[in-house]
Amino acid sequence: MRSNRQERGKQLAERHRRRFERLIGIAMRKLPPEFAHYLDGVAILVADEPSPEQRASLGLADDDVLFGLYEGTPETHRSSSFGMALPDRVTLFRRAFEESGDSEAATIEEIRRTIIHEVAHHWGFEEDQLKF
Repeated sequence: MRSNRQERGKQLAERHRRRFERLIGIAMRKLPPEFAHYLDGVAILVADEPSPEQRASLGLADDDVLFGLYEGTPETHRSSSFGMALPDRVTLFRRAFEESGDSEAATIEEIRRTIIHEVAHHWGFEEDQLKF
């Protein structure tokens, strides 16, 4: 049986996750309509923090902050015979945004910018090449 402390911790974590997902929704609505095309075939996921494998693959130290990560095959590396594949992923790391200590508005803007940055990797662009 779970203790009250464990149950409260689980409820708090769930509230944080729901709040973060709400902020993602707001950030997604702030993307220009023409950006929707760039999201085709890309799943937006949420994780509390990068896994040890993700950190290792990027060469990140334990204290390095990562807001988002694109994982997949960039469009520029696909052939016409690419076929069926799982969607590419952009993972947003909730704790990095929460620990940035910014206001809700600043967090929404950082989420929006992170989505653009990570989706740019999917399309083979540098962030400054996108006009969003």
